[in-house]
This record gives sequence, C-alpha cells and structure tokens, in this order.
Amino acid sequence: MESNKVRQTFLDFFKSKQHQIVPSSPMVVKNDPTLMFINSGMAPFKDLFLGNSPIKFPRIVDTQKCLRVSGKHNDLEEVGVDTYHHTMFEMLGNWSFGDYFKKDAISWAWELLTEVYKIDKNRLYVTVFEGSADDGLGFDQEAYDLWKQFISEDRILRGNKKDNFWEMGDTGPCGPCSEIHYDGRSDEERKKKSGALLVNNDDSQVIEIWNNVFMEFERKADGSLIKLPKQHVDTGMGFERLVRVLQGKQSNYDSDVFTPLLHKIEELSALQYKSENENKNSDKAQITINIAMRVIADHIRAISFSIADGQLPSNTGAGYVIRRILRRAIRYGYESLNLKEPFMYRLVDVHAKQMGQAFPELVSQKQLIEKVIKEEETSFFRTLEKGIERLSKVKMLSGEIVFELYDTFGFPLDLTQLIAREKNIAVDIDGFNKCMQEQKARSRAATTIDTGDWILIDGRKTDEGGRIFVGYKQLEIETQIVQYRKVKAKAKEQYQLVLNQTPFYAESGGQVGDTGILESINEKIIITDTKKENGIFIHFTDKLPENFTQTFIAKVNVERRKLTENNHSATHLLHAALRKVLGTHVEQKGSLVNDDYLRFDFSHFSKVTDEEIAQIESLVNKKIRENISSDIKEMSIEDARKTAAMALFGEKYGDVVRVVTFDKNYSIELCGGTHVQATGQIGLFKITSEYAVAAGIRRIEAITSVKAEAFFNQQAALVHDVKSLLKNPKDVLKSLQSLMEQNSDLQKQVDQMLREKAKTIKIDLLAKKQIVNGINFIAEHIELDSADVIKDLSFDLRNQIDNLFMVLGADIKGKPSLSIIISDNLVKDKSLNAGNIVREIAKEIQGSGGGQPFYATAGGNNSQGIVKALEKAKSYLN
Repeated sequence: MESNKVRQTFLDFFKSKQHQIVPSSPMVVKNDPTLMFINSGMAPFKDLFLGNSPIKFPRIVDTQKCLRVSGKHNDLEEVGVDTYHHTMFEMLGNWSFGDYFKKDAISWAWELLTEVYKIDKNRLYVTVFEGSADDGLGFDQEAYDLWKQFISEDRILRGNKKDNFWEMGDTGPCGPCSEIHYDGRSDEERKKKSGALLVNNDDSQVIEIWNNVFMEFERKADGSLIKLPKQHVDTGMGFERLVRVLQGKQSNYDSDVFTPLLHKIEELSALQYKSENENKNSDKAQITINIAMRVIADHIRAISFSIADGQLPSNTGAGYVIRRILRRAIRYGYESLNLKEPFMYRLVDVHAKQMGQAFPELVSQKQLIEKVIKEEETSFFRTLEKGIERLSKVKMLSGEIVFELYDTFGFPLDLTQLIAREKNIAVDIDGFNKCMQEQKARSRAATTIDTGDWILIDGRKTDEGGRIFVGYKQLEIETQIVQYRKVKAKAKEQYQLVLNQTPFYAESGGQVGDTGILESINEKIIITDTKKENGIFIHFTDKLPENFTQTFIAKVNVERRKLTENNHSATHLLHAALRKVLGTHVEQKGSLVNDDYLRFDFSHFSKVTDEEIAQIESLVNKKIRENISSDIKEMSIEDARKTAAMALFGEKYGDVVRVVTFDKNYSIELCGGTHVQATGQIGLFKITSEYAVAAGIRRIEAITSVKAEAFFNQQAALVHDVKSLLKNPKDVLKSLQSLMEQNSDLQKQVDQMLREKAKTIKIDLLAKKQIVNGINFIAEHIELDSADVIKDLSFDLRNQIDNLFMVLGADIKGKPSLSIIISDNLVKDKSLNAGNIVREIAKEIQGSGGGQPFYATAGGNNSQGIVKALEKAKSYLN
C-alpha cells in the first residue's frame, strides 16, 4: 500500500467511527514556555486533557507533525544509526475526550490493523502496564482482559513504568498505556527465538507501531498524581513504521516515505544506498554510507517542516535546534559522502513532491525553504574551512581548543578527530568533555525554572479558569485572585497570579504582555508582565498580597498599552505597504511589538532599496493621516477566510478569530492583538533600519508616535549643530562637501610627506640590517604614523632583500603597533610564521594581532613595550 493511501485509510477508518478529522498543528510551538516543538500527537490537545479548554469534538482523528531532538524524548543521536528512529515524524492518532475509553480504543486498534490493513495477527504482541508501587498504581487488569478477546495470553506482556506509563514531561497529563508491537523477522528467525523476548529491547525488527494511552492523571510539580476531571484516550501510531510494516520492509528508510529522498542523495553523491536485505554482509564502508544517507534523508524533513512553520535557524532556542540538525546532516555528507559544497537544499523539491499533498505548506513555502537552507549550508562550509585552517596551526589539540572549535566554529568533535588523525595530531577528549560539561552546567543554571504547583484560593475556581479577558475595551476593572504559584528562575523568585477576569493583555502574536498594578484598600501589587499558559492568563509579580480573599482593582499601564497599540497597528499598515511596494510575495515571518518600537520580519529576496523605503514610509504615513477607523470583528475561521484576511503561516488559529481591518481595500488581517481606534492616533511612522536575518527573510525596525517625534527632533538638533559649526552657511550640503574635499587634499599631502619620510627611513633600515644565523634581520622602532605606509615600506624592503625577517615598531595615532614581514623561503624552509610570532610578541605591548605567515600586524596599549617586543622577535632566529 502506497504511503499516502496508508495515511488516508487511517483517517477514513476513524471518520467511520464518528471521529472529526482535524489538520495537523504547526510543528513549532509558540506561547508555551514548556515546549519548543510538538513532540507527540497529544501535545496540541494538552488543554483539553487538563480541562482548560472546551471540547468541541469528543472524538478526533489526525496526523500530527512531530519533532523529537531534546528533553525527555531525545532521539537525535539514534537517528540514522538505527532504522526506525526519526527527528521529524508523523503521528497518526485517534482521540477521545471524555467519551470512549479502553474498550473501544483496543477493539478499534485491532480491527484496523488486522482487518483493514491485513497485518498478520501472529506477528503482533501487546503490552499492558504492570503497575507502580511508587505511584500507588496497580496492574492494568482491565486492558489485559480486553486484549484476551483478540490475542493469546502469551502475547500479552507486562510492561514497567518506563515503557507502559506515558508522560508528556515532568508535569502534565499522563496515564497507563498499551503498546502494539510488530515482529518483522523471517519465519526462520521467529522459530529460533520468541518475539516476546525482544519486545522493548531495541531490536530493529521487533518494533512498537502503536501506543494506546489511557489518560487518567495529571503529574504535579511535587511528583504526585491527581485524577483528571475526565478519562481520555490518546493513541499514537508512527506513520513511518506503519508504512514499513505494510510494505514488507525491514527498515523505515526502505519504504516509499524515504526512497525518493535516498535516490536523490545517491544522485548527488554518486554513491549507492543499500537496503537492509542488500547489506546483510555488514560491509563497513557501506554501513557508513547508509548511515549518512539516512541521517540526511531524515533531517531534511525536520528542517523543511520547521522553516515552513516559521522557525528559522539561529543561535538560540528552537532556531538553534534546527541549525544543529542541519549541521549534523551536512557533517555526515561532508565526512561520509564526500559532499564538499551545499547539497541539502537540492532535496527540498523532492520532499515537497513526496509530502506536499498531505502538507501543502511544503509546496507554498518551497522557495523560502530552499534559500534558507542554502545560505545556512554556505555559511557552515565556510565554518568548516575556518576550523580546518585552525587545526592546521596546532601540534596538539587541548580540550580547550577542541571545545573552541566546537563552540565557536560549530566544528563537531568526531570531525575534529577525523582531521586530527589524518594529520597525526593528538586530541584531548577528556579535556573536551570537561569543557562541555561545564558549559552544560552553565546553561542549565541559566535556563532552569523551578515552578511550584498552583495553590487555589478557596471558592475562587471559575468555570473559565482564568481565561476571561476584557482588556480590549476595559483597562481598569474589579477582580479577584483565583490561584497563584511560586516560580524560581536564575536565582530570582517571582510569583504568578491567575485572576477570575483580567484587563491585562497576555504576550502573543508578537505583542508584549501588559504591565500595571493590582490595588486594594491596603496594598498595591505591581504586575511586571502577563503571559498565557495553556490558555490561562498568567500575571507576574515580585510579591504576593497579604490578603488573597479581598477584591482588587486591576489597572493596566495605559500609556504603555497605547504606545504598544500604535506600534501594533503600524505593523498592519507596514505589512500592507510592503505588499503594495515590493509585491504580493511578501508574507509576515515574525514580529515584535512593544511600547518602544516595532520589528517586522517578512519574506523578500533582496535588500529593500532607499527609494522603496521612502515609498513604504510615505504610504504608511498617508494612511495614518487619513485617520482610518479600525474595524475589528470576531467571526468563524471559515468566514474570516472569505474576507481574504492575511494569516500568519505556522500560527495556530481557533474556531473563532478576530479580523482587524484598516480600510477593506488596504489591510485585513487575522489578529488577536490590541489596536488603535483610528490610524491618526499613531501620529508618525519612521523606519530606522532594514536588514537580512536569514536567506529570503528581511527585517524592518521602525518607530511611531512620540518616539518618531523625538527621532526627528534629534535629527533637527543635529542639523542645527552642524550648521553652527559650519558658521551657518546657506547651503549646508555644499559646505560639507567642500570641507571633505579640503580634508582629502590635506590627507593626500600628509601621505605624500609620510612616503617621502619612509624613503629616508628605508635607507636607515638598510644600514642597520644584521645577519643572524644566515638570515637578514631588521628590528627597529621607527617614527612613521601610518599603517599603510609602513606596510608599503615593508613589502618594498622584502622585494629588495633576500632571506628577510623584519620587525618594525611604531606609534600610530598614539597607539603602539608592530608589523612583521618574512621572505617566502623562510616561511617554507624555516617554518617561520609571522601571524603566530606577532601574537606572541604583542603581549609585550599589551595587545594582540595576527595575519598571514609572511606578513602580520598587531596593536596594543603599552608603547614602552615596543623595545622588548623587538628583542623577543630576535629569539625566533636562534
């Protein structure tokens, strides 16, 4: 069965069981401090399991894009080495939210696998939870008895807490689970050893294909379990593993999910991938090729989906994870497949054709994905060259140097070891591991957040659970505290409050959270930030009130909110202007809106010219002067789409959305943020910078209102000061140009004088030449205040004197300077290196420097050290 049909069959089967088919959520998670990527099928439904969101459909079926590379579910280092783990994978799932439970989940799973997909029943094993004394949980007898109706008892295995109690993380929804495993070994192998002995024992042919999780509990921060309000079913079947089974393959990579990618990698590398059946003799060279190709085929999927969902590679957070995955793939191609130039981006088209039917974002975002990956590859190949150059300059690789290569240059340890072996250089692995552990300890200390459990205020738990937001229209209301908890991060204690209703906007959609105060008769609590967690509005404060039961007045910082609204509405006007000036290919790729400025990332493949910037600013300011009233309406997502409203790709929208319009012929966007009543409130708009943040992604930063007014006031003051310095000329620009021309003429005269002086110095240096061990040696402190003239003088003498080793010291613009020039034959025959030498002698002038083996320079802060530096240079000839 072809893979696309496998997926559709699953969806259709559960649709026939009254399940609603829902689309996959974006793989990249936003506005959830506990998760960077969707790492399981259930992650998008966490709120439903916790009872924090209303249940629209009690039965759901979907296929969810997932990514596992770090944290509790860390599969990265196994990917490619084995044949059944992946970074990005599809999780087919059927869900019950307080509806059916174990009986239907188990019977339907068996029906689909054995009657619809026609999987051999004699190759299946199931596991049930054996219980846990630590958690006070007993054996799952109910699941065991249900399975007995379909499968013999010798195929029903007891699993421990590690394998058969599913938890999303350290806290959150959890429950016992029942796994279904498939034995894909040959009949001969199955006769020799029972598959029951290989279940959950990392056998590549006896693999888990489906997990039925029975969500009954919530794990609290203190480790305790409490019952969820309702019982739920969460099942997850790995799509890639299922296709492998149905197509009779021994590896996920041998199925048609991966073979188109592998064929393209074969074409690019001129090497051949051999399936598990073809490589039974375990040829080591072929194993290396296979692993590399599997890594690349897997990783291009993770990278493509992440970029399509709006996450670009970067040095922090989720962006760093994507960069790390991409560089791992490049490294395998570089080391094992001899791919020495960008190649990953060439796989994007193949991937889009393979999965674009189920995930159309791969097709619509294909050009962007290709450009981002190609730029990242080009950059990393430059990094590899720098690392190799760094390696060529050392005789022994200390742990610190190896870690520097890893941390600064992105040079993987195993690649460093490979190159070091070729050059017969020893590598201090223990020292590297020590540096790595120290860095991890620093990172953990910086990012660890200790979150306590919620403490409920008696009688204050509302049906909406802290979700009532009135801040679109009201900025001051009466409210009560429903619950609170303590949070400790970076050695600082804070508290988080949930109110029964709130006027404070929570950070989302690029707009920062509100600040303000909670005020009672007796005290005032400062709200420092507002965020959302599982849909609940969380208010941050540095202290708790003395009396939780009293009623408070919640007051938003009005001035800050209005300035933020100015900038948020300006981003909508900017977005529309960009599309009109640059073209409709422009799409929003991220934003930040606060009270100081706005930042807007968008897709565009070239620098925005000064003329285009002027047009964009002019159009936005025109719309501000028109004082267009904002038209904000709530409607269903289906009706919103009919309005042609712009939506941010990769953003997850609910069934009901807000549509923000500034002139229906100009700007219509889906947006949950707060906005001005009319554009005239924005006052003024000014772009302050425009630059690239990634391939195909540009960033504009801009200011509005009082900040823009202050900017123009500063510019006017600057012009006034310049005019005063120039004695108030009628034409300031002409006066400046004249002054610059005069300065240029004077500089030319100074340069000419210095070059004349250099001729005299040259004669003096030739007279002071010494012969040290057969080498012409010059070391002098000269008076020449120009680095360029000193360089020209050095090369002039190098051309005139054979076997030259010359070191010159000088004071340039009041700072000490050193330069070294060496004849080519001395660099080659005597292994003299000007760059290395100047770095050492520069320590005498409290400075540093570098350069090429034949010419290098250094600067410093201690002119008195020049003499000692010249003496030290001579020691290199002994």
